[in-house]
Amino acid sequence: METEEKKPAHRGLKKGLYVIPSAFTAANIAMGFLTVLSSVRGFQVISSNPEQAAVYFSYAAKGIALAILFDTLDGRVARLTRTSTEIGVQLDSLADVLTFGIAPIVLIYGWAIGATFSESNSLHTFGVFVLFMYLMCGTFRLARFNLQAMRPRVLMEGTPKIDKKNFVGLPIPAAAGFLASIVYLHPLPLNTLEENLPNLYTVVMMILMAVLGLLMVSTIRYTSFKTVGSGRRSIYLILIIAALGMLVWLYSQYMLFILAFAYVAHGIVRYMLGFLRPRRREMQVGEKVENS
Repeated sequence: METEEKKPAHRGLKKGLYVIPSAFTAANIAMGFLTVLSSVRGFQVISSNPEQAAVYFSYAAKGIALAILFDTLDGRVARLTRTSTEIGVQLDSLADVLTFGIAPIVLIYGWAIGATFSESNSLHTFGVFVLFMYLMCGTFRLARFNLQAMRPRVLMEGTPKIDKKNFVGLPIPAAAGFLASIVYLHPLPLNTLEENLPNLYTVVMMILMAVLGLLMVSTIRYTSFKTVGSGRRSIYLILIIAALGMLVWLYSQYMLFILAFAYVAHGIVRYMLGFLRPRRREMQVGEKVENS
């Protein structure tokens, strides 16, 4: 009798592992979808119930924060299980366009721009333009990342060399997370503020979104944290994560804002320090020459 060939037991398990990163990506998409719905619902009830609108905006901000967690996990799980695929990379980018591109601009429009300025106001028109440019910059950032992932070489003369420790340009999840942390810190719509503060703070938010868009398409390097935890000092990383986790649990509104601001700022600080290092080296070389 002919015996049927039995497939190795681990082959079915291997196929099942490919589902796990996609499941995290699906959760990322779900958070972006819920964020958009919460933002729209919050904008609808601003005039009648600002407190309830703040609840919806807070839900939207939390959705973006959870999406960042799922987006981080799907990449790490794919690398750990070696289940990274080309379609997974494309699916992840499409999810990021929704969750970290469209969702935050809907949130900021409902919480700040749409709540403060009427459609006849020129600042409202300018605010819509800024939101669109933020979305375009974020989409370009994702497209550039995909090219770098598929062809990890110098694409053209002057393009920075890609490495695993750093991102080129501010990642779009970090930009969206920073915007969400601001809303989570003060979920009440900006039009509830006194006197001329709504106009002032809304303009500041528009400027901030323009800056974040420029940072995304810039060549400033940001730490990727992909290699963090792989060395001998991983025990210290566990302690740091535990401490940060407890602080976030106790002071979530403040800690999320501080962490998001610190990440956005650290790339700028590194970039500025890069101009000082060559000068220091030249000064040291000059001193050695004089001493000799």
